[in-house]
Amino acid sequence: MAGPSSAAAGSADRNSNRPKYSQFSQQELSACQPIVTPKLVITVFTVIGIIFIPLGIASLSASNDVVEISDRYETECIPAENRTTKDAKIQFIQNSQSDKTCTRSLTVPKHMKPPIYVYYQLDNYYQNHRRYVKSISDQQLRSPGSENDTSSCKPENEENGASIVPCGLIAWSLFNDTYSFTRNNNVSLTVNKTDISWKSDREHKFGKDVYPKNFQNGSLIGGATLKSSIPLSGQEDLMVWMRTAAMPTFRKLYGRIEVDLQANDVIEVSLNNTYNVYSFNGKKSIVLSTANWIGGKNDFLGVAYITVGAICFFLAACFTYIYLKKPSRLQDPSYLTWNTNPGPL
Repeated sequence: MAGPSSAAAGSADRNSNRPKYSQFSQQELSACQPIVTPKLVITVFTVIGIIFIPLGIASLSASNDVVEISDRYETECIPAENRTTKDAKIQFIQNSQSDKTCTRSLTVPKHMKPPIYVYYQLDNYYQNHRRYVKSISDQQLRSPGSENDTSSCKPENEENGASIVPCGLIAWSLFNDTYSFTRNNNVSLTVNKTDISWKSDREHKFGKDVYPKNFQNGSLIGGATLKSSIPLSGQEDLMVWMRTAAMPTFRKLYGRIEVDLQANDVIEVSLNNTYNVYSFNGKKSIVLSTANWIGGKNDFLGVAYITVGAICFFLAACFTYIYLKKPSRLQDPSYLTWNTNPGPL
């Protein structure tokens, strides 16, 4: 039979397993439980409208200040006799003997302040395709000791038994149209192609000791070639291209023009139309654009802010009308649907 000492020991063991009392463990912390009253709802919607509509107007104004010139050229830069069918276009673009130089004229609508960003735009190009996105070796791009790490790059991983650097479909399909610019037929415009890629890519993702090797040496050429004497960290066109786009219509930075362009200036663009978008009914455009605090020209953000603000003002007005027309006391049980015959309060 257990004595008093045994009972006391058992009680002490049980007490030792209990958590230390605190408001947190006992869920007794102070909490804010706001009551959603009609006045609070009306105030919140009104404040949102007051904030969002001016933001939307400012965003639209900034977007309208951006000067943008866009020219689609994939059809116009094909000879008339090769435009008749899709197969004729493909045959022209794949013929290494055909002259693919083309000249386009752009008229500046109003004064463009530098820097003026030069983009190429592609439509109906799915860089977010799963097989395409996975065809890359980050280790190979970063480290010279990982040259043979190409297992994830199939089908563009090897050529004649030798590893391709950089390997994969993304690098293989590198955009290869080129542009040069002349203003008013006599002034050449220099395009600055430095610092067009992400700083993190130049310093971390692409190695300073990794050089292109065995690239575009196969029978089927995908896009641009790379200079074997320049490390991957210096191949900025490649770095820009390998930042894959999420949408089928996208722009990528080609360079910057760092002089003023005046209204009515005529910009002659001499380009090499060599990138094949005809196989998948793609489109190509060249874009010149200025930028400000909102970025490039994009009305969506301003329209979205104004739309949300207007909806909030409308809801606030509706709730105000209902509240004034049919007021109800807070916690009035007559509004409970299960209580059809409420008694006196």
